[in-house]
Amino acid sequence: MHDPLPAPYPCAAPWLSAWRPSWHVGRSVRGIDPFMQRSRNCPMTNPSLSRRDILKLGASLALAATGSVARATGTGAPTVRTKLDFAVPAHACDAHCHVFDPARFSYAAKRTYSAPPATASDLRRLHSALGIGRAVIVTPSPYGTDNRVTVDAIAQLGMDRARGVALINGSTSREEIERLDTGGIRAVRVFLGLTADVDPAEAVRRFAATSRQISGLRWHLQTYARLPVLNALKTQLADLPVPLVLDHFAGLDASASLDQPGFPMVLDLLRSGRIYVKISGPYYSSDDLPDYRNIAPFARALVAANPERILWGSDWPHPGSAPVAGRKPTDVAPPRDIDDGGGLNRLAEWVPDASTRKLILVDNPQRLFGF
Repeated sequence: MHDPLPAPYPCAAPWLSAWRPSWHVGRSVRGIDPFMQRSRNCPMTNPSLSRRDILKLGASLALAATGSVARATGTGAPTVRTKLDFAVPAHACDAHCHVFDPARFSYAAKRTYSAPPATASDLRRLHSALGIGRAVIVTPSPYGTDNRVTVDAIAQLGMDRARGVALINGSTSREEIERLDTGGIRAVRVFLGLTADVDPAEAVRRFAATSRQISGLRWHLQTYARLPVLNALKTQLADLPVPLVLDHFAGLDASASLDQPGFPMVLDLLRSGRIYVKISGPYYSSDDLPDYRNIAPFARALVAANPERILWGSDWPHPGSAPVAGRKPTDVAPPRDIDDGGGLNRLAEWVPDASTRKLILVDNPQRLFGF
């Protein structure tokens, strides 16, 4: 079991449970003096406490402030609220996460939302607390086809533990694609949109064009679209010349049945080994809060179809990309408020067998991304 938070002293617990640390660039973490002055029994003010004990307590509180107790309101910086209740295997991979670093890499002028900072250092802290050893960083849409933030994050984390998924377009040169390959990119995300009126012919054209752009490399395609759109493309998806990953539960509707149009097709493609599916971002498919219980049967059905073609991703920092009335694309969009420890615990609920979890967390991403 992983316990990312050393147990705080009793006098600190009420304060820590209510506190929300700030990791915003350029802002310091708030001090503890006002609370300590009010707490008559706090060991930090106990004259009999040794300097070593004070330093140990300080380290415990510092760990809490850097990602183990609460999420900073309005930022993407994480904390693990719920302790993990299973042993995460070595080299476990978060196969879908993002980095936002607008202070160093500006967002594209044409974008639909702006996320607060959620840096590679923040991601490293989260993964350390969760026992995650590897990451696949997906370039988020506010950057357009500028993948520098992702390549930089891979460099910070190290090529031994990070890979990336890029966004490109028809004008992206082969030279640039090869530079991305050197920087750790191993896939391209083809975003088809979230409406049901996607033109199948246009989708096929984009898949084919992107496949040609990455030919000769050990890359694959990823896409996020609603299940009805994918269902209209079932023949073409089976015939792609490169592997295909369907993000976020393949865009299913967890409030519908297992027989909803498209889901049997996804299961068939999984059984054939032609596709991978990420069990990630349950909030895109379910509003059954707080634990997305109605998505559990779908998760189990996907794993049962072919556990060697399932990936798990946190979707950290859970960007608040959905349109909001009155919010401009340049306004900062707060992320979803997600319990990251609870999110990983759900995997153990869906997949109780440890050897199957190892396939999903270690073996499958290692094979696909070349760790």
